[in-house]
Amino acid sequence: MRKLTLNVYADPGHAWCKVPRLLLSKLGIGDKITTYSYQRKDSVYLEEDCDLGTLIGALKSKGVEIKFKEFHTNKQSKIRSYSHYNQ
Repeated sequence: MRKLTLNVYADPGHAWCKVPRLLLSKLGIGDKITTYSYQRKDSVYLEEDCDLGTLIGALKSKGVEIKFKEFHTNKQSKIRSYSHYNQ
């Protein structure tokens, strides 16, 4: 079984999981990600409520074991200033 560690960034109101845009494409879920997620360069920051679940389901269907490394700030995350996701 393949293992994957993903970084999750949280502020007091929300959290996002950083993933390479290429991963969404390889899994065929790029069109299932909402504009509630953000993007910057080659990374997409998947919002925790819906889009992260889409990723988890796709990875589990491929037999990938997922671990999360969490980072938290008490301030508003800079992720909120990134562009909204678009495929």
